[in-house]
Amino acid sequence: MQTKRLSESEGDIKLAGEILRNGGLVAFPTETVYGLGANALDAEAVGAVYKAKGRPSDNPMIVHIADIGDLGSLVRGGRDGIGRTAAQVMEAFWPGPLTLIFPKSSAVPDATTGGLETVAIRMPSNDTAHRLISEAGIPIAAPSANISGKPSPTTSNDVLEDMDGRIDAVIMGENCEVGIESTVLDLSSDRPVILRPGVITSELISEIIGQEVFYDDTLLGTPGQMIDPQDQDALSSFKPKSPGVKYTHYAPKAKVRLIEVRESDFTEKVSQLEQELREQGLKSAILNYNDNAKQAAKNLFADLRELDRQKYDVIFIKTLDKSGLGFSVMNRMLKSAGYDIIR
Repeated sequence: MQTKRLSESEGDIKLAGEILRNGGLVAFPTETVYGLGANALDAEAVGAVYKAKGRPSDNPMIVHIADIGDLGSLVRGGRDGIGRTAAQVMEAFWPGPLTLIFPKSSAVPDATTGGLETVAIRMPSNDTAHRLISEAGIPIAAPSANISGKPSPTTSNDVLEDMDGRIDAVIMGENCEVGIESTVLDLSSDRPVILRPGVITSELISEIIGQEVFYDDTLLGTPGQMIDPQDQDALSSFKPKSPGVKYTHYAPKAKVRLIEVRESDFTEKVSQLEQELREQGLKSAILNYNDNAKQAAKNLFADLRELDRQKYDVIFIKTLDKSGLGFSVMNRMLKSAGYDIIR
């Protein structure tokens, strides 16, 4: 398959919309990361996404819409099934990097939801994404446009690195502004729960809805505390309710190790570790965002991919303060490192 390189021109957006309507796959920029789009209501097209990514078919996809009116056909009970809390959150944060979980309607195939009775929906704020969804005239299922398990792509070249020859087209748009995937908020029960943290934090959501927002238990422990990562039976029976919640994710080819020490001890600790690696003939790199969570969110995936291109063997990353956005970025860092932390 030859992957088309498309621009953000009106003509190319029309072509991309046609590809999607005909069951093809198009990667496109959003404000978070690049998505790999398919017709969310076409089980065969969604299956092609799983194949292109090498993604387990029990991993649900996020459905992207361009207008709140599109919710009616996707949510059980139509607009009446959305609820007051969801309406408050949508008014505050849509369009933007927030995904909401609802009971799904019969129009949404099981292939899109990973067999779950809920559907994850978001309305991106990126202009190119909005134009593409509107032009296609269909809801678009779009996980990140990368090989499953690798760092999510934040540039069109990142997408081509993984997907060239696997999909129909890539819209060669701008670099992603946010840099990590959307917050996933589950509103399918009485208790609002964040399944995947992002730049829309629990504190921000709580301010809007006037009640506590909880984190899913899988975000608060290590794999050994929740599910033994060596227990293949347990792992295979674990059905994630959101993308990005399995324990191995966002991993470059290089070995990632997190360093959790005081800033005053960081340089000495890294020097010691690098010396040990040099003696083994291994090449190491250091990422230190100086506790700037916004910068870390925007650059982490791009930095991991660039260091892979430079063929580093080990990447050391200084941990962040685990509050607010720092908690969200640390979620990605921990998964990329397989929870390997040096203290």
